[in-house]
Amino acid sequence: MKTKGAILWGVGEEWSVEEIEVGDPVAGEVTVELAASGLCHSDEHLVTGATPVGFPSLGGHEGAGVVTKVGPGVTGLKEGDHVVTAFIPACGVCPPCSRGQQNLCDLGAHLLGGKAISDGTHRVTAKGQGVSPMCLLGTFSPYITVNQASVVRIEPDIPLEIAALVGCGVTTGWGSATKVADVRPGENVVVMGAGGVGMNAVQGAAAAGAKRVIVIDPVAKKREWAMEMGATHTFASMEEATPAINELTWGRMAEKTIITVGDIQGEDVAAAMSVTGKGGRAVVTGMGSFDKVDVKLSLFDLTLMQKDLQGAIFGGLAPRNAIPELLSLYQEGQLKLEELVTTKYELEDINQGYQDMRDGKNIRGMIVYTDADRK
Repeated sequence: MKTKGAILWGVGEEWSVEEIEVGDPVAGEVTVELAASGLCHSDEHLVTGATPVGFPSLGGHEGAGVVTKVGPGVTGLKEGDHVVTAFIPACGVCPPCSRGQQNLCDLGAHLLGGKAISDGTHRVTAKGQGVSPMCLLGTFSPYITVNQASVVRIEPDIPLEIAALVGCGVTTGWGSATKVADVRPGENVVVMGAGGVGMNAVQGAAAAGAKRVIVIDPVAKKREWAMEMGATHTFASMEEATPAINELTWGRMAEKTIITVGDIQGEDVAAAMSVTGKGGRAVVTGMGSFDKVDVKLSLFDLTLMQKDLQGAIFGGLAPRNAIPELLSLYQEGQLKLEELVTTKYELEDINQGYQDMRDGKNIRGMIVYTDADRK
């Protein structure tokens, strides 16, 4: 079918909203009509070149919608089902999935390749060229045709515009606190960066019973929002935060530190470790450029203070379990989702949405699709 999509034709360019063609589902695939797509910082990494992809690229990996077509051999999904996209496909049978690590599914090896898992061809074309969808999804279009491993069925009474958030940012942040950092009641937790992921690390840490949730972010408005999400203290910089953390904890510092800055740098790791106490853990959730390999780290401190430095993808959670569970918490009033959506945009305004993100104006911008987008 012909529809619209936001295409990136090269590093440093703006998103171009233009006509694309989305193919019908082959074996193991479904077509989904999306209601909304989140504007995640990870797609900004395509623009800057920090994440290597083939061009042209169709952005977007955080969406929710309704299944409109089902290909041969699909199980557990039918037309009319409501689904959320999971930026990590989960086949359920590979060794990591079998160990309960769906977020490390072997199908993830195809994420940045741009070709469909099912048959190795392009499912999206523009101007006669194959297009690489971000994370094999490409939710910056009102229609996607994707492998069944990349969508998770949800209850039909959950608003789709809200459900889209748990496809990436909410789950990644929440799991970074509750699963990877393993925050325990009474602990002191530092969250570095209060964007779409960091705000949910705050929510997760607070829900896990943290005594203090200390947020560090240079944007004053984000610090205000963080307090509404469960933070107990906020600071504009690490220089400002460090002596305060030392005083609050009687010199013991934080048990857990979570790095959720949008573009992580090597010095961020050293900063995180410096406010992490003996036997504590620092979690690296924020993404940096693929070609940056220099990390600042005191090996003396790492060894003698027996600290952990742990990476995290999708918050260490299994998409097929975590997405329905988090939406259930939302339904019970235990997880804030509406409050995360700062501004809604039309697809044509995607570049403004990303400028607002760069300017620190949003927790999460959201594209909401209209009938005009689907023509």
